[in-house]
Amino acid sequence: MEKRQLGQSSLTVPPITFGCNVFGWTTDEATSFKLLDAWLMVRGPEAGDYPDFKATFASYRSRFMGGPLNAYEAWMLYAAEIGHWQVNGFGMWMIHDKETDETYGMAGGWMPAGWPEREIAWIIWPDAAGKGYALEATNAARAHFYARCGWETAVSYIDPKNLDSIRLAERLGAVKDREAATIDGNDAVYRHPSPEALQGSQLAHGIEMEISHYADPLFKPKGWAID
Repeated sequence: MEKRQLGQSSLTVPPITFGCNVFGWTTDEATSFKLLDAWLMVRGPEAGDYPDFKATFASYRSRFMGGPLNAYEAWMLYAAEIGHWQVNGFGMWMIHDKETDETYGMAGGWMPAGWPEREIAWIIWPDAAGKGYALEATNAARAHFYARCGWETAVSYIDPKNLDSIRLAERLGAVKDREAATIDGNDAVYRHPSPEALQGSQLAHGIEMEISHYADPLFKPKGWAID
């Protein structure tokens, strides 16, 4: 696949990477949106990413997302991840280390059949948990959807028992929306701040500071958000 330079950086990416621009850039180099942060970059899911995806959804870590799944169920879900891009023009990206190209998980937008609203979602591979990757990737994904795709709001549908994901949503500034429609009545809806509420806010600066200064602590108190 042909690759193009990412903004002013030395990185190159497939034109399909960012979504809402599905087959190429719509702006020049100077104004291209860079969907990356201090350590990470993202791209669409590929066949080579499937083993990590399958292992994660076969593990206990997927218990709040319908798992653990058998081999066929995991394959069908991964096919849906890829197909979601074709149907909706956006989807879940693979999270990569910019230095090593190691894959850490997925983050992005999700709205399959039956979803009341567009969702910001994430999943981190078990071995990559606890290093701040989910915060960095979801913050970048949300910024992209707001700035480039025209989203005016977004939610995250979270199992009420999934305390780590609830803490992550709250670190992103999302609050529980008790009036919003749920998927099946068994999930909590967390509403993300609007683009206007985030613009130049203390919350936005705080998130950027946490990302840029993140360090895996040697001591993690009870209840530490692992993502």
